[in-house]
Amino acid sequence: MTPSAATGRPPALRWVLALTAVAGLVVALDQLVVATALDTIRRDLGASMADLEWTVNAFGLGFAALLIPAAELGDRIGRKRAYLSGLLLFAAASAGCALAPTTGVLIGARAVQGAAAALLSPAALALLTEATPPRRRGAVMGVYAAVTGLAVVGGPLVGGAVAQGLAWQWIFWINVPVIAVVVPLARAVLTEHTGRPTPPDVPGIALAATSMFALVWALVRSGSAGWGSAEVLGTLVAGGVALAAFAVRQATAAHPMLPTRLLRQPAFAAGNLSALLLTASLFGTVFFLAQYLQVALGHSPLGAGLRFLPWTATLFLIAPAAGRLQDRIGPRALICAGLLLQGAGMLWIGANAHQHQGYGASVAALVLSGAGTSMAMPAQQTTVMTAAPPALMGKAAGTFTTVRQLGGALGIAVMAAVFGSVGGEASPAAFTDGFSAAVTAAGALALVGAAFGLLAPGRRRAAVPDDPAGDGTGHAVQEELGAH
Repeated sequence: MTPSAATGRPPALRWVLALTAVAGLVVALDQLVVATALDTIRRDLGASMADLEWTVNAFGLGFAALLIPAAELGDRIGRKRAYLSGLLLFAAASAGCALAPTTGVLIGARAVQGAAAALLSPAALALLTEATPPRRRGAVMGVYAAVTGLAVVGGPLVGGAVAQGLAWQWIFWINVPVIAVVVPLARAVLTEHTGRPTPPDVPGIALAATSMFALVWALVRSGSAGWGSAEVLGTLVAGGVALAAFAVRQATAAHPMLPTRLLRQPAFAAGNLSALLLTASLFGTVFFLAQYLQVALGHSPLGAGLRFLPWTATLFLIAPAAGRLQDRIGPRALICAGLLLQGAGMLWIGANAHQHQGYGASVAALVLSGAGTSMAMPAQQTTVMTAAPPALMGKAAGTFTTVRQLGGALGIAVMAAVFGSVGGEASPAAFTDGFSAAVTAAGALALVGAAFGLLAPGRRRAAVPDDPAGDGTGHAVQEELGAH
C-alpha cells in the first residue's frame, strides 16, 4: 500500500472500508430503490408503462456499457480521482432526477447516474482491495458485501417508505448530503493509486462498451418486445459479435485493457461466473417479489418493503462472519454452499406460492436464501480481486461489476419470460402462478452458479508473506495455494 503523501503513512483500513462501502451502498441502493416507488412516479409525472421500464433500465444500461472503459480510465487518471469524480457526477445526476419535470428528463438523469456509477464502483473496489492485506481480505470483503447486499435487498423498503411517507423525489435527494459529507473525507484520507502507464486500447474500449450496451439492451427489451423480435435478436447478435471481437482483440493487442491471463485463471472465472448467476437469481427475485407482495398479497409499498427484512437482516449479520471464515477455509466452500442455500430458498418460496400460501410460510425460506447470498457474495469478490495483481485491480473490479450488472439484467429477463409463459398480470391468481414459476427459475440459476463455484480456490495450506516479491505478485497467489 502506498503511503499518503500528506502524512507519510497508509490510510487506516477502517476509513478506506467505510468510504468505499458508502459508495457501494449509494450505487446498489439506486439500482432498485425505484422499484416500489414506480406507481407514485407514474401518477405524478403521467408516465406510461414503457416510461417506467426505462426509468429502471436507463441506469443499468449506462452502468453496464461503461464499466470496463471507466475502470480503464480510473487506472489512468488514478483510482482516487475516478472515485471522487464519480461521486460528484452521481450527486449531480441524483439532483437532476429529483428535479425532473418529465419522465424524459428523469430517464436521462438516470442514465447519467449509471455512467457515474460505472466510474465510481470499480475505483472504490480497487482502492479497498489495494488497502487490504491478503490475509484480511475475506473479512473486509464480508463487510463490504454486507453493506452492498443490504442496499440491493433493502432498496424496495427504502423506496416504499420514502414514496409513501415523503415524496418519490427524496429517494434521489438523499444522495446529495451523503456525498457532500463523503467527498471531503475521501480527499483527506484516501491514497492515490494508478495502473500500468500503457497506451490506451481504444478499439478494446469501444468493443467492450458496444457489446455490453447491446447485450443489456436486448435483455431489458426482451419482455416488452419479445425474444423473437428483430430488435432483440438483432441486438443480441450484435452484442455477441462485439464481445467475440473484444476477446480476439484482447488476445492479440500489444497492450490489452483486459489481459487474457486473468481470464485463464480458474479463480477469476469461478468468481465471475458464480457472481453472474447469483446476481441473476437475486435481482430477478427482488424485482418480482416486490410486485408479488403488492399485486397478489395486497400489501402497501411500505408493507412490501418491510417484508424483505428477513432477507435483509441475514445479509447484514452473516456476510461479515462469512468473510472472516473465508480467511480460514477458503472461498470455494462458501460460494458453493451459499448458492445451494440461495437456490433452496428460492425453490421453497416458489413451492409456497404455487400452493397459494401466505407470506408467513416463506419467512424461513427468505432467511435461508439470505444466509446463502451472504456467504457467497464476499467469497466471490475476494476470489476475483485476489486473482489480480495490484496494477490490474481496477480492470478486475470493472470486469466483476460488469458481470454482476449483466447478471441482474439476465435474471430479470429470464424470469420475466418464465413469468409471462405461465401467468400474467390479469389477476392476483395469474400473477401468483407466474411468480411461482419465475422464482423457481431463480432457484435453478443459483444451483448452476454453485457448480461454477467448484473452480474457486479451496483452503489455504501455507502462510505466504503479503507481497514477497515486492511487485504485487504475492497478491495474485495468496489464495491459490489450496485451489486444487
